[in-house]
Amino acid sequence: MATLPAESTQTELSVEGMTCASCVARVERALRRVPGVERAEVNYATERATVQHSDAVAHDALARAVEDAGYRATRVEADVEQVAESPSHGGDLRAERSNIAVAILLTVPSVALSMLWHPRPLWANWLLFALVTPVVFWCGRRFFATTLKGLRHLSTTMDTLIALGSFAAWSYSTAALLAYRGHGDHHLSEHVYFETGATIVTLILVGKYLEARARSGTSGAIRSLIGLTPKTAIVVGPDGTERERPASSVRVGERLRARPGERIAADGRVLEGDSFVDEAMLTGEPVPVRKRQGDPVTGGTLNTNGSLVYEATKVGAETALANIVRLVERAQGSKAPVQRLADRVSSVFVPVVLVVALATFAAWAAWGATLGQALIPAVAVLVIACPCALGLATPTAIMVGTGRGAQLGVLVKDGAALELAGNLSTVLLDKTGTLTKGHPELVDVVTDGVSSAEALAHAAAAESLSEHPIARAIVAAAEREQIAFVRPTGFRNVEGGGIEATVNGRAVLVGSPEFVASRGVPANPALDGAVASFRSAAKTVVVLAVDGQTRAVFAVADTVAEHSAEAVRELHALGLSTVMVTGDNRATAEAIAGQVGVQSIVAEVRPEGKAEVVTRYRTRGSVAMVGDGINDAPALAAADLGIAMGTGTDIAMETAGVTLLGADLRGVPRAVRLARATMRTIRGNLIWAFGYNVVMIPLAAMGKLNPMLAAGAMALSSVSVVLNSLRLRRFR
Repeated sequence: MATLPAESTQTELSVEGMTCASCVARVERALRRVPGVERAEVNYATERATVQHSDAVAHDALARAVEDAGYRATRVEADVEQVAESPSHGGDLRAERSNIAVAILLTVPSVALSMLWHPRPLWANWLLFALVTPVVFWCGRRFFATTLKGLRHLSTTMDTLIALGSFAAWSYSTAALLAYRGHGDHHLSEHVYFETGATIVTLILVGKYLEARARSGTSGAIRSLIGLTPKTAIVVGPDGTERERPASSVRVGERLRARPGERIAADGRVLEGDSFVDEAMLTGEPVPVRKRQGDPVTGGTLNTNGSLVYEATKVGAETALANIVRLVERAQGSKAPVQRLADRVSSVFVPVVLVVALATFAAWAAWGATLGQALIPAVAVLVIACPCALGLATPTAIMVGTGRGAQLGVLVKDGAALELAGNLSTVLLDKTGTLTKGHPELVDVVTDGVSSAEALAHAAAAESLSEHPIARAIVAAAEREQIAFVRPTGFRNVEGGGIEATVNGRAVLVGSPEFVASRGVPANPALDGAVASFRSAAKTVVVLAVDGQTRAVFAVADTVAEHSAEAVRELHALGLSTVMVTGDNRATAEAIAGQVGVQSIVAEVRPEGKAEVVTRYRTRGSVAMVGDGINDAPALAAADLGIAMGTGTDIAMETAGVTLLGADLRGVPRAVRLARATMRTIRGNLIWAFGYNVVMIPLAAMGKLNPMLAAGAMALSSVSVVLNSLRLRRFR
């Protein structure tokens, strides 16, 4: 994945006044003309502009460029509480509902009067004039205001088409009404089209309202994440007193309490208590995780039963939840490469439609049609065209897809990463911390002359003062089995060998078979078979000797993570090839590969060599690299798509295009399925948006569509694109 230059700055702008994809193209052109701007992308669905520029560019210059193009822009501050603001605010929707209500109350009787009373007296047409004029010029005032503003900037938008269509129908009808000099009252009705102008405005207003309502639903996932942030926290003072304070006032280092049923107020580490915490908001897994002293907790997660006291380590905008919200918001504002064609079409869409409408009028007039007969198909062309569907086809699907991914524990960096995830052919998997748990565990014990519990008590006592990972694995096993052990005396750590200690007055050796033998302890034939068996299975062998006699053999290994084998099977079911890439020896790699079922192995690879392996596999197709550590960062960057385990380091997560929140490898096939579903939705939206215009505009030009039907079809076209995207909220 490409990274930004060090001197670059990224600014988010909220852009008001855009009405269609043509506006998007105009705003992008205006921003790219600002000296120092390297990249500018505008998302119609979120009404946000993302601008990458040099540090020398002032934010005011960006806002002025947008305003000079005829729109309003304000800088979006990095405030997690404002991240999920809907493009259509509640107050705006309420005002729009009132406007629509007036339009409907006046349009319905005008349509009924026109359709049911024909021919009709002259005074009825004046009544139509009185009913329709407020609809066109008051209820539809936004279309004319935008059109006039665009003319000042020599630009056109979808509102230009609506304003021209409704005004053409109204002005022609008014002119016919004023110019009528007949001797009867019943001949004018066939020459006025007042109801056409009113219906166009009303149906477009209803369609835009439905579109805004549907678009607000596309950001529902991110709003639900923000809703998890607790508003208050219980702070435990130095004297043990507790008081409730706003969560925003909590500082790093303060002690907090989470009672049963309360959400954790900040990221922290447990100091006291024993409870289960529901972390489904992070991982998508419904099973609560046990939390005890020393365990980390994440702000926004739910404490289910016991009481916990924890120390705040990250607060406010630094918490994991705040970072997730920012990542999702950034992804929802991005564009996928598949949108480029739609952007190119949208940039010239409205001028082309205006030309087609004029050509339609001229052609009908040349074929002998009356002025009114030529006007109707031209108006239909104006109102049937829909650049909105083109502008919404991709961003709405990305918004819903990335939001749903966050709910399932899959963070997608941007639209490009989403598109890449849907087109993979090979997945390269790091071993340690990805396929395996990333830390050694005691997996087997064979004893002679003592019980397993007694052997583990001696070994844990001797190892309790060591910081070696294998020592910690043995101690953790004893604690897990609730086996009591004492502190050793005469402790001595032999580098690369093992431990010499005195436990309850007995001489204890714990270490490799070679180390124990070097101390003069004879081999135990009863245990030699276990040593050979463990080593053939690529497990680390630890021998326990007590008072000069070998009493036990322990097998320690970095065990396969719980769901790794299932994840690999799912990847194969998706038609993807799997390769394990590891620095371990081939015997260990083959042992792990046999357990999880990967198809190929690349072993004994140094960290800097992983990127070379990625490059080699990229010659065969699109490649994803899955890893968790600092040594995986070059490989993650070299791959077409980097996927970082959320349990890994920040540098790996920053380099990756997709981050899994947690250690469950099943997130990889989940991400692939989500990406494929999103890309199917995008392609379906684009096919509909292009196909709709390709088919409907010629039909309108040929006179096969009444302008009122055209207005209804146009109003529903963009709504259908959004509703199709919203189906991704049900992705499982």
